[in-house]
Amino acid sequence: MSTFAVTYFYSADPAQLAEVRPLHREWLSGHFSTGSLLASGPKVDTPGALLIWSAESVEELATVLDNDPFDIAGFIGERVIEEWNPIFGPWSS
Repeated sequence: MSTFAVTYFYSADPAQLAEVRPLHREWLSGHFSTGSLLASGPKVDTPGALLIWSAESVEELATVLDNDPFDIAGFIGERVIEEWNPIFGPWSS
């Protein structure tokens, strides 16, 4: 398994995000309980989020992320998936 850092840049306004957020968080919670989502949360000063995932490949993860309710609603203007090599911390090898 590889570790990936995913950055979301939202294209929706806060009110739109708030409407879908419960579904989005339920979806995230399911992936967190299986161990594929390691951490996630909104950015403080920009409209977006950082998510840390464990997956076999970037292609596999992209397919999973396509099912995020925020993505389905069209609220993610840009999504960046980067493989990450944590040297220190709970996800280091």
